[in-house]
Amino acid sequence: MKDEAGASGGGHDPGADGSGGCSMPSTLTRRADFLACARARKAVTPGMIVQARARDGGTARVGYTCSKKIGNAVARNRAKRRLRAVARAELAGRARPGWDYVLIGRSGSTNARPFDDLRRDLSTALDRLHRERRG
Repeated sequence: MKDEAGASGGGHDPGADGSGGCSMPSTLTRRADFLACARARKAVTPGMIVQARARDGGTARVGYTCSKKIGNAVARNRAKRRLRAVARAELAGRARPGWDYVLIGRSGSTNARPFDDLRRDLSTALDRLHRERRG
């Protein structure tokens, strides 16, 4: 089963033009990858929290998570669907190759926030995460 999920979850164009962005990232599935993102950079916005980390290469990957603070299973699944839709709209052109991103739903706002505001939230978070850090 794991092989099927990995093969169908690709969503990337191996012949990408090599520019700053890439096509839709593949999906994070391993817990260790989520934990590695939790130890890396984080940007908090009103609609979501975005965690990101640079890896040694490969395509960009994205994962989604919502805790029980969001609500019951129906509310959590709705929040994750909205996060996936926002990621499709924003990450396809802006995700950096070799980066992992985790989008975390926020209680009371991910489901209630207008979609355009969620897109702006993700765009703002990406700008913050990719800004060079000064020591």
